Amino acid sequence: MLSVGLTGGIGAGKSEVSRLLESYGAVLIDADKIAREVVEPGTPGLAAVVEAFGTGILRAEGTLDRPALGSLVFADPDKLAALNAIVHPLVRARSDELERSAAPDAVVVHDVPLLAENALASLYDLVIVVDAAPETQLKRLVGLRGMQESDARARMAAQATREQRRAIADLIIDNDGPLEDLEPQVRTVWTELTRRAAR
Repeated sequence: MLSVGLTGGIGAGKSEVSRLLESYGAVLIDADKIAREVVEPGTPGLAAVVEAFGTGILRAEGTLDRPALGSLVFADPDKLAALNAIVHPLVRARSDELERSAAPDAVVVHDVPLLAENALASLYDLVIVVDAAPETQLKRLVGLRGMQESDARARMAAQATREQRRAIADLIIDNDGPLEDLEPQVRTVWTELTRRAAR
């Protein structure tokens, strides 16, 4: 089994890369998806988040109000650290469980947005960074996701720098260009991953 960490800044195109890798046959473990699961109503994760941040982060039906929580934590590094201290161990435990259930010859891709920020590179056999210039990220966040520019800049500022991410990369996928330039690069990376997994 080959355990791969996949990361990239917000708006860099990491989700598209993980979608492609999964379509080629990778076992995808999506940290964001798991992070949502561990704070669903009735979970110990949600109870801990409410205890830390109050009931103002809940919607009327009892689910987590992500935008409300986001605006609270992304502007305050201490609050962000407190949230991460609750959620990350739960995500890690579930990710480990999913990896253990994969086939022995599988390429297991862990899609981890905050891999660099949380110094997780050593957990994987290799790390892939999806890279894009900050101007490209900002343009995508505002143009494609409809974010306010100030919110987009705050989210980007809360993450590792481009240089910090590139420093931990074993492989870099350049996603500054159009979508049609991405697929051939990802296909080449997949060939390399399957070669390493077979070894």
